[in-house]
Amino acid sequence: DRYTCQYCGKTLPASELTLDHVVPRSRNGETSWENLVACCHPCNNRKGNRTPEEAGMKLLHPPRPYTLHTGRHLMRLLGKSDERWQKYLFY
Repeated sequence: DRYTCQYCGKTLPASELTLDHVVPRSRNGETSWENLVACCHPCNNRKGNRTPEEAGMKLLHPPRPYTLHTGRHLMRLLGKSDERWQKYLFY
């Protein structure tokens, strides 16, 4: 989600973002790429245990399925943050 809260549009460091279940897990929402978006703490608290519609919030972009591009991006992030992975990800 390019480090952007998918509700308010603020771009933040990864450490200030959470993953939000668009359909809450308590409502049988899955922990899958198609149900997760980046979300800032204030928006996550505001949404709580509701759907975006119930909370009066709108998604900037719907969740996207996992792709090869997503995997490569995650590997780059993981490799930069954890030296143990560098020899496997960067040769």
